[in-house]
Amino acid sequence: MTPSHAIAGEEPEHLTRAAPCRAQVDPLVALRAPDDPPWDVYLTGTVFLDIIFTGLDSAPVRGTESWARGMGSSPGGVANMAAALARLGLRTSLAAAFGDDHYGEYCWDALEHGEGIDLTLSRTVPGWHSPVTVSMAYEGERTMVSHGHEPPPEEPAPDFPPRARAAVASLVPGTRAPWIAQAARAGTRVFADVGWDDTGAWDLAGLPDLEHCEAFLPNAQEAMRYTGVDCPRAAARALTEYVPLAVVTLGAEGAYAVDRRTGETAEVPAIAVEALDPTGAGDVFVAGFVTGTLAGWPLADRLAFAGLTAALSVQEFGGSLSAPGWSEVGAWWRKVQSLPGQDRVALQRFAFLDGLVPEELDRVWPLRRAVPTIGFRRSS
Repeated sequence: MTPSHAIAGEEPEHLTRAAPCRAQVDPLVALRAPDDPPWDVYLTGTVFLDIIFTGLDSAPVRGTESWARGMGSSPGGVANMAAALARLGLRTSLAAAFGDDHYGEYCWDALEHGEGIDLTLSRTVPGWHSPVTVSMAYEGERTMVSHGHEPPPEEPAPDFPPRARAAVASLVPGTRAPWIAQAARAGTRVFADVGWDDTGAWDLAGLPDLEHCEAFLPNAQEAMRYTGVDCPRAAARALTEYVPLAVVTLGAEGAYAVDRRTGETAEVPAIAVEALDPTGAGDVFVAGFVTGTLAGWPLADRLAFAGLTAALSVQEFGGSLSAPGWSEVGAWWRKVQSLPGQDRVALQRFAFLDGLVPEELDRVWPLRRAVPTIGFRRSS
């Protein structure tokens, strides 16, 4: 199934300054009750300003100058996950440090007013400049260069995390984050991902907070290195000795998951799309999976939805502002069913969307997208 043009490519310039993002679907509406936690998902981490170059014919070559055919700027880092969750209708709280500069002001405004993310627990740190990442996308891959300084140790995580249905934690080898255990003890369901282990140890004992997590979502290489096996599916099964639910992303092959509690396994192939920029696709995948889990969907539906949202995101610039909302999900589903030559069995994998996406949304709120530059003065 290759719906390469299911979602329109670039939006008109006037839509990049659209009204705040408002999710058209609440995936948890049937589960909400008066005594619910105030937030569906809590996150904490570093917000970067991402500057993305696309349309490069190859990786930059030493001693030469490369020109990119496209460029975008948007909040990055933990903002990728926060925006993806908010655009899928989850009430999202973010604790992060923001730079005391124009970049920080832009990221704060884009997340709070543009995406409806609660930043009550976030802080602007005087005299601290925003971390910046330059991402160069080519041949379906990316190369990144980042710069930043650690914020003061008291910023930004609160003493105790807020009540939330779920939290997403990025585990750091050899480091324990006290808020993760606190959140788990309070009943928050913790979903964890992990970055590349620069120490080379690849020791699960070096991820002490994994014991507090409900789900662990590494990629295939990370999963195999942590478990010492040469098959990502076998690695997922091995990981369930440490965490109840293991989800391993398989790149172009899709994703595989094992739930130790039920004995259930699921594997869903990837959706082939024409990728503009893969920045943040992993974060969008996690957001889609968390959404489906909190909504109580079957494991295979959660995997399929996570893969779909990630596939839609790579057709736009950047990480946070490339995340799809329900209007994009609905447009894809309606479009792909109308394309000739589709595999009916493959389409059936997404039939669960029929009960989620209204045929006609009351109003389409255009999503903000990454723009070439920031700080233009608006005409009065």
